[in-house]
Amino acid sequence: MNNIQITVSPIDGSDYVTREQASPEQIRLCSQRATAAQATWRQQSIAQRAQICGNMIDNFVSKKESIAQELAWMMGRPIRYGEGEVAGVEERARHMIEIAEQSLKSIELPEKPGFTRYIKREALGVVFVIAPWNFPYLTAINAIIPAIMAGNSVILKHSAQTPLCAERLFEAFAAAGLPEGVFQYLHLSHEDTANVIKNPNINHVCFTGSVAAGASVEKSAAGRFIGLGLELGGKDPAYIRSDVDLDAAVETVVDGAFFNAGQSCCGIERIYVDASIHDEFIVKASALISQYQLGRSDDPETTLGPMVKASAADFVRDQIQQAVDMGAQTHINQGQFPLSKSGSAYLAPQLLSNVNHEMRIMSEESFGPVVGVQKVASDDEAIALMNDSEFGLTATIFTRDISRGVELGEQLETGTFFINRCDYLDPALAWTGVKNSGRGCTLSGIGYEQLTRPKSFHIKTEL
Repeated sequence: MNNIQITVSPIDGSDYVTREQASPEQIRLCSQRATAAQATWRQQSIAQRAQICGNMIDNFVSKKESIAQELAWMMGRPIRYGEGEVAGVEERARHMIEIAEQSLKSIELPEKPGFTRYIKREALGVVFVIAPWNFPYLTAINAIIPAIMAGNSVILKHSAQTPLCAERLFEAFAAAGLPEGVFQYLHLSHEDTANVIKNPNINHVCFTGSVAAGASVEKSAAGRFIGLGLELGGKDPAYIRSDVDLDAAVETVVDGAFFNAGQSCCGIERIYVDASIHDEFIVKASALISQYQLGRSDDPETTLGPMVKASAADFVRDQIQQAVDMGAQTHINQGQFPLSKSGSAYLAPQLLSNVNHEMRIMSEESFGPVVGVQKVASDDEAIALMNDSEFGLTATIFTRDISRGVELGEQLETGTFFINRCDYLDPALAWTGVKNSGRGCTLSGIGYEQLTRPKSFHIKTEL
């Protein structure tokens, strides 16, 4: 008998979704269908693929209200923000559809007498997408749409916390007329996920998740010589220079740290503030954070929902306690958030000052509603601290001096650099990381390069 997969809702601890995981036979048939379907799909024109993918997005967006409700129950996103993820999916998908023709066209080389030469971009085959629960549609669509637009077929394995996301995407594609087998999903155990990666029908893997899980993906793919796209998380820093519009900086960076209960790989987890404005920053940020409404994610008044699991919340509580034991100062009154208690998925937001890099809160990914603020005396000190991390997904500097900000940004070890904004993904830019934040790239024209292989044509025309 196959294993049963249960999604426990962080709202009330109830069993929200129960699914049977795929059997070995179902996995085998799925991979065979994907291979067979891709052989035909790759022959479709880009315009034909675009029509179907565009219709799929139309279908998906039409379900935005029910999707927001399901997200609230599966992973704790406040329902007032659920439709925002749908809007983000539409923005990213439509952009990747729009740029496909240009991104996938052959590279024409300079004329050479007696020869025709060009480089064509060909589909890889079957792309296996492993998606996480925290932004379950956005992270999945980053790979799914460009993979299909490039002529690949896709098998999606979604997180056991958000299985309905895979089903809703499948339904939207089916209603759009996508040929059978081009997009499929499987509910899988960790062991079977590893076996799928080892399956010779799989030609590329796109994974978003933890560093440890990314290492497991690499291990499963070892010796297969297939492509891997790995987005593995972050401990993203922000630097607030003395010349900022402080109110705007506070509003932006607080949202960047606490949106989605801090459960964002590109959320702000470390803040460095110029000593001259440090105390004022703490006062303003504390006042704004204290306005969050911690509650059930299906309540329209809630602005801070529960974390995905009680164990995840307790992990953050341990980080906070360790920092306090080492001398950190808390600034948010926990009594304002009565739902927050040990052993619960509900966790009050917290702002810590007097922190340093000896504390886990400043070095270890938190993935929760907490941020540490460290005082700095110079740009050089700030840059050194921002780079002092095993991660490098995004980094941001708040300043009125744009040229100086860019100069500092050039020194940062990061995949994306922001000035005066944070926690945002522009689909026209390459989404990538350095160090333990992963390898590979999604979105932008460069994202298409990850999902195709170059094939060179060298034709002698004069015999």
